[in-house]
Amino acid sequence: MHDIRWIRENPDAFDAGLKARGLLPVAAELIAVDAHRRVAQTRSQKLQTERNRLSKLVGQAKGRGENVDALISDVQRISDDQVMVDRDLLAAAKKLEAVLAELPNLPDMDVPIGPDEGSNVEVRRWGEPRAFDFSARDHVELGEGLGMMDFERAARLSGSRFVVLTGQLARLERALAAFMLDLHTVEFGLTEVNPPALVRDEALYGTGQLPKFRDDLFHTTDGRWLIPTAEVPLTNLVADEILIEESLPRRYAALTLCFRSEAGSAGRDTRGMLRQHQFSKVEMVSIVHPDRSVAELERMTGCAEAVLQRLDLPYRVMMLSTGDIGFSARKTYDLEVWLPGQGAFREISSCSNCGDFQARRMKSRFRPKDGKGTQFLHTLNGSGLAIGRALVAVLENNQKADGSIAVPEVLRSYMGGLEELRSNGE
Repeated sequence: MHDIRWIRENPDAFDAGLKARGLLPVAAELIAVDAHRRVAQTRSQKLQTERNRLSKLVGQAKGRGENVDALISDVQRISDDQVMVDRDLLAAAKKLEAVLAELPNLPDMDVPIGPDEGSNVEVRRWGEPRAFDFSARDHVELGEGLGMMDFERAARLSGSRFVVLTGQLARLERALAAFMLDLHTVEFGLTEVNPPALVRDEALYGTGQLPKFRDDLFHTTDGRWLIPTAEVPLTNLVADEILIEESLPRRYAALTLCFRSEAGSAGRDTRGMLRQHQFSKVEMVSIVHPDRSVAELERMTGCAEAVLQRLDLPYRVMMLSTGDIGFSARKTYDLEVWLPGQGAFREISSCSNCGDFQARRMKSRFRPKDGKGTQFLHTLNGSGLAIGRALVAVLENNQKADGSIAVPEVLRSYMGGLEELRSNGE
């Protein structure tokens, strides 16, 4: 959500930020609606003051035994006028909020300008893709070859974009999740949270998924929503709260199932586990002082990178362009892991600084040490990592010519010492 006061004072900068995202200018429209709202608000306040004054006179006149019919008539007339003005005020306020709710965050000044992912900028790389002396298979061939990845049975159970993992492969996915959580909580100091996977409208509105992206979500019959990411419940832990500055930063990590309808991805990544309706993810969320969010984005991205480095998976860091960053983000780094089966880098983590955009929607503030007033918090979120995609990367990067899979060293303690996945668990 944007600050209408800032928009009034900086209309050109606001429209320039929208233009960078490929959107039309709306500052003039917003300012006009807000001006109407402010006039109605002032009028309502004046009517209320006059109503209070006349009501007081009615009481005084009655005390003196005087006729108060004319005064009561004036009070009623003012009350009727106020009802109409308040109705107008409410309509203007709702219109302003509705327009603001549909507008994305403004990008930071250093975000590359461009229409889509083709304008993203590579920041750095880590690791060298392995040179195989055989034709590399993709994760579907590998998983099905092991007899532990079944898309056909999953389709009978649930339809397309689901998978059933069994045996050692199911355990490997669990090992990845446990490894990530231990790294983030023990080494990086994040607080582990086990949040609900069902949330109300307000939570999704607070982080920016509603109202714009409702078609990407799964809605239950009782009015709740399945979370598309743990960012939603973790960030909303501070919704409608005023924190003290000394309690910052707050850093959370959670392992949850995530659910996405993938309504806008028809025909994309239909093969395998890359784009599914249900998947597991370890999510990181930071709630910080506004002065710390720039540095926090770098720290969070480093935490996600550490997972890939410990797994010895080659990757690159991309700064997303204005046409590719998410709705609530002002700046985003994507981590793209190398997948030999595709011969390409694919996204496995996205770390974003949302500034005060989500905090305004959630009404999340903090009280500075000097105790003077309150300020909006800054929120950040990042995948640490998407577990299904990490499993894909581990399979493809650690495959052997015979179709077996070497278990990364950091995961072997989670696998009971197992060093290799072989067909039928042999």
